[in-house]
Amino acid sequence: MKNRKRNITMAAVLVFVCAAVALNWSYNNRWGTADAEMVAAEDEAMLYAGAQTDESIPVSANEYFAEARMTRQVSRDEALELLQTAATADTASQETIDSAMNAISAMATCSMQESQIENLLIAKEFADCVVYIGNDTVTVAVPAPPEGLSEEAVAKITDIITGETVYDAAHMSIIEVKS
Repeated sequence: MKNRKRNITMAAVLVFVCAAVALNWSYNNRWGTADAEMVAAEDEAMLYAGAQTDESIPVSANEYFAEARMTRQVSRDEALELLQTAATADTASQETIDSAMNAISAMATCSMQESQIENLLIAKEFADCVVYIGNDTVTVAVPAPPEGLSEEAVAKITDIITGETVYDAAHMSIIEVKS
């Protein structure tokens, strides 16, 4: 019964991820092709704006976490698109299709676990955090005071990760983001 519920949940997540990719694809293709003059003007404006900003201004912790989440999502979307392309190719073998579907399922599971861990950490005491699960490791970035994280805070993080994943403390790294 437990496996059945888990399989149904994974299938539902897979359907939602596929729907999100399809909607994103249709949204991006709805606008047609880019005008070369407009692209050149936008590139020039971006270069000018980049020259005007001061690169020495430190990024705040909130900006770091928002940027980290955005980067994680963009890389996942790109990987998902490649996997779906491989799975739907006319010349794809059944082994390729199965492998792509397994990778999509694993990606969905990791994404759900990351969100769950982030929510638990925020509920415990942390103002914000970002969790990455992949390559047999769990990486957690949390805001830290100038003196660093306390042993109690590290223990809370370790407890949550070991409780929500199959990884132990040896497969975990904590990144302290100073504000």
